[in-house]
Amino acid sequence: MSIRYVIIVLGEPNSVFSEIIGKYKSKIKILKKRIIIIGNKSLFCKQLKKLGYFIKINEIKNINEAKVNIINLINIEYKHRKIFSKISTSSSRYIEKCFNKSLEIIKKYKKECILINGPISKKTFLKKKYLGITEYLSKKTNCKNEVMLIYNKKLSVSPITTHIPVKHVSKNISKKKILNNILSINKFYKETLNMSAKFAILGLNPHCETIDKYSEEDKIITPTIQKLKKRNVKIEGPFAADTFFFKDNLDKFNVVIGMYHDQVLTPIKTIYGFDAINITLGLPFIRISPDHGPNSKMLGKNISNPNSFYYAMTFINNLK
Repeated sequence: MSIRYVIIVLGEPNSVFSEIIGKYKSKIKILKKRIIIIGNKSLFCKQLKKLGYFIKINEIKNINEAKVNIINLINIEYKHRKIFSKISTSSSRYIEKCFNKSLEIIKKYKKECILINGPISKKTFLKKKYLGITEYLSKKTNCKNEVMLIYNKKLSVSPITTHIPVKHVSKNISKKKILNNILSINKFYKETLNMSAKFAILGLNPHCETIDKYSEEDKIITPTIQKLKKRNVKIEGPFAADTFFFKDNLDKFNVVIGMYHDQVLTPIKTIYGFDAINITLGLPFIRISPDHGPNSKMLGKNISNPNSFYYAMTFINNLK
């Protein structure tokens, strides 16, 4: 079944996301999918108007009323005092309602939906209960094998561990975790993107070496590579992270697997900037998060970079 609906959770009400959506709709006149925003109509429209974006909104009660080539919106009640304010815990219940509504819709129409969530403040919304939105959505959907993929058509990266302190990385990597993640990404490339994934996997230790008796490269990473090769996965490594991201290597591979978050996210953001999106695999649906945060310092200034959202929408429009 083809993707028909793009469900967009506005997320943190005091973020730059309204501005980014305004910039996108002002530039892109033809919308291939039915876009359905989940959020407060009054605040969203006031923020757009304040920034000079005058966009027609089609308020709907259920997904069947959604129209093509217009912004559809399901209203979620939220009492806001100002159009632009500071990020605080006061919006947590509103954000929770937005996610609950989106998941209610997707549960019924999951094969036809993609979820995009706007930026969320981990400090105020998640309140240390979850490591990130990836983990939050996994809990809400009773999933345990979520995979973070930072996607660009030329090069994607994926960390085996996500939002955990570096001191906990070693004890949180395993043969099973590496195997499951790579097989999930390989399946996504083959079945959804109609592409062949060529994996490079990085070591954990500097230069893939350690003075300790226990080597994660020897005990975990290398044996898993051999298992994957037997399953016809195109994969090489482990490579030393400090010298991997040179052009010669990037021409050979299109997916890089790292052991921890910043090991692979820092290089790809340096190379591609906002021309990348965060895709969560392993959920009952595809979830995409544009690669920017609430950016409260730019709130109301109309100077935020919308490229990641553009990239997300282009990616979705190209899906069948």
